[in-house]
Amino acid sequence: MRLPLWLAGTNQRRTAIRVAVLISLAFVTFAYVLLPVRGVGPSMTPTIQQDDIVFVNRLSYKLREPRRGEVVAVRIAGGSAVYVKRLVAMPGDRVAIENGILSIDAVPVEEPYVVYRAPWQLRPTTLGPDEYFVVGDNRGMPMELHDMGTTTRARLIGPKTVGIY
Repeated sequence: MRLPLWLAGTNQRRTAIRVAVLISLAFVTFAYVLLPVRGVGPSMTPTIQQDDIVFVNRLSYKLREPRRGEVVAVRIAGGSAVYVKRLVAMPGDRVAIENGILSIDAVPVEEPYVVYRAPWQLRPTTLGPDEYFVVGDNRGMPMELHDMGTTTRARLIGPKTVGIY
C-alpha cells in the first residue's frame, strides 16, 4: 500500500524510518529526561500561573547539584504527586522569615520574583546535610495556606527548564 505523496514524500521507506526515530526520541525524552508538570494553585504566582505547563529536567541533578534560586520539582506522596517550588536554602543554611523577608544565615535575601509579601514569620532553622528549603513565590497569601519547608535531596526531581504559558 502506498501512502499519498503529500503524506510520505517520494521515498516512503525513508519517511517510515524518520517517523520511527522521532517516536523513539519522543518516548525517551518524555520517559527519562523531561517531566511535564501542570501548575495547580496560586503558590508560584506570578512565576507559574494556574494550568501553566512547565518541563522539569530529570537528568540535570544527576549531572550537577541543585542551585539556590532555581524553580524545582519536588516529589511527594510516593512520587505520584509533584510540587513546583523555589529552592531558597541549601544544606547547612540557617533559614528564617521575619515580616515576610527571607533571610539565610541572618542576611536578607533579595527575591525579585516575589511581588507581594504577607508578614510571614518562620523561626530560624538550620538545615541538615541533606536538607533543602523550598517555598512558593506567592508570599502574599497566608502562610498557613502554603506548602513549604524542608525536603531531602532524593525528593528533588530537577529544575524547571522551560514552560508553556
